[in-house]
Amino acid sequence: MHLYDRGFDELDAPLLYAILRLRSDIFVVEQQCPYPELDGRDVEPATRHLWLGPEPADVRSYLRILDEPDGSARIGRVCTAPGDRGTGLGRRLMAAALSRVDGRPVVLDAQSYLLGFYASFGFEVCGAEYVEDGIAHTPMRLSKEAA
Repeated sequence: MHLYDRGFDELDAPLLYAILRLRSDIFVVEQQCPYPELDGRDVEPATRHLWLGPEPADVRSYLRILDEPDGSARIGRVCTAPGDRGTGLGRRLMAAALSRVDGRPVVLDAQSYLLGFYASFGFEVCGAEYVEDGIAHTPMRLSKEAA
């Protein structure tokens, strides 16, 4: 599997389609959450799209890194194709993302059943659990010192 890291303006149509297809297959279809998956943040100039696959348009695991107004980085849309779960792709992708945040604090809103996964990277709960689209989420933060 190869690691790819691109800005929005570096994504051609077939590649963007593959990324959005994986995200909608997981977050909308599999998790049965009809929500506006396209939130406008993919196109922000500083957003980085990271994924793993045997070739660029064969997206097996994906996440994006956003710049937040307070200077922190936000990791989101973390997903792995069902057939590739349990193979370490998500762990490899998170490690790659954390190596790209330049020591900034990192925040994310974890689906609560994945708290242990994110805690293994040093993330700590930083707020109360909440339910979004029928799924429990928990805000987490990785301090600048741990990033």
